[in-house]
Amino acid sequence: MAQVEEQVSNKQVLAAGHITGNPKQTDMYLQSSTISLQLPPEASSDAVLVKNLYLSCDPYMRGTNKTNTKRLFYSFSPDSLIIGYGVCKVLDSKHPDFKKGDLVWGVTKWEEYSIITMTDSLFKIEHTDVPLSYYTGILGMPGMTAYAGFYEVGVPKKGDYVFISSAFGAVGQLVGQLAKLMGCYVVGSAGSKDKVEILKSKFGFDGAFNYKEEQDLDATLKRFFPEGIDIYFDNVGGDMLEAALLNMRRRGRIVVAGMISQYDLDEPQGIKNLVNIIYKQIRVEAYTVYDYYHLYPKFLEIILPYIREGKITYVEDIAEGLESGPAALEAMFTGRSAGKQVVLVAHE
Repeated sequence: MAQVEEQVSNKQVLAAGHITGNPKQTDMYLQSSTISLQLPPEASSDAVLVKNLYLSCDPYMRGTNKTNTKRLFYSFSPDSLIIGYGVCKVLDSKHPDFKKGDLVWGVTKWEEYSIITMTDSLFKIEHTDVPLSYYTGILGMPGMTAYAGFYEVGVPKKGDYVFISSAFGAVGQLVGQLAKLMGCYVVGSAGSKDKVEILKSKFGFDGAFNYKEEQDLDATLKRFFPEGIDIYFDNVGGDMLEAALLNMRRRGRIVVAGMISQYDLDEPQGIKNLVNIIYKQIRVEAYTVYDYYHLYPKFLEIILPYIREGKITYVEDIAEGLESGPAALEAMFTGRSAGKQVVLVAHE
């Protein structure tokens, strides 16, 4: 007689309906299912069963207009599991590169236990002398985004004048600190007085401003960069990009990591001042982190010593319990998070 595998409860977070724009707490709901803590015999040869420990709230986790299939963001469909980056512990594996007990980070599902078959998106965690939650942020996808954008796309030099929009986010705060460690002059924009103060006092930015209080962004940038900007690390697009174009130095570089101000618009905002790209020989380059994951070992060689030596500061906002996930995701989009927003699902 075949042995029946023991089933355990598995709490999950699902989309209540088709989500467009920034997800709200009411757009999601919790349910409980059951799962075996062993992979079924029919599981594919690359399947991995994991216990989710931490889940990451990130700006790409947005709904889209269901008629627009060309946009890059994950489309939440009714009653589908929320998907995102997380830190997990392997409980069972058919994949040759992962074994029971391994700690990994990568794309998972918003539930207590997950069967993952997209194992090419999993990275084994070799260094556990730093908090595991860091692999949702500074040592995970956001950290790699910052590293690739600043070093590989921005090609910085000591003494460069660097401006970062949305500088308090998980990507922006690291870009700013990497720039400071390289000997650059760094200014960032954020959405509150408190965040502006933290950028200067905790992250070491030379200057920062609350973009919500500035009436003339061109004048603001001229105030902070009287000699112009060498590198603009753009996370928002729109009016900020337009102002930055007016203030770039000759042969400046605009690193386009995101355009969060444009994602909800039915008609994307037109950008004036593009002629400055010609006049000033500005290089504008967009990128995605997926093209740079092959550099992850090199990234760790640089970032881990900085963290261990206290040369880089990292701020997290950890919400406890899977049930807190919907509220945490909403808080990240509304700017209420006091640092990188993380959801603690379970301890190792």
